[in-house]
Amino acid sequence: MHIHRQTVRQWRTRWLEATPALSQVEMTADDKGLRQWIETLFIDEQRPGTPSQFSLEQIVEILAIACEPPDKSGYPISHWTPQALRAEAIKRSIVEDISVRHIGRFLKSGSAATASAALLAQCQSQRPR
Repeated sequence: MHIHRQTVRQWRTRWLEATPALSQVEMTADDKGLRQWIETLFIDEQRPGTPSQFSLEQIVEILAIACEPPDKSGYPISHWTPQALRAEAIKRSIVEDISVRHIGRFLKSGSAATASAALLAQCQSQRPR
């Protein structure tokens, strides 16, 4: 499941500590209430860090561009490059500025630095015609 051993230990400890309360909730709550209670039991606290610079809508719009053929936007290339995607996202006013590396992170699949041609080709083949 690709879960770190310490995470499993933490969840197990939470479960064991919550067992008495869980028994009471199980007797009094409906299935939905029980499910919500269990889900809140396993939610981790917010971690410190820099908030995302880009909204999900911006990311989705950039990925949508990646699924379009580049020639539709006037680029004489067969596949999008992170540089070309960056330029197009700025041109369409999706973002004011973004690094090529950040574009690559959005496209990242597995351990590759950018999406493979197969991924972009798959997006293009699923587009309605």
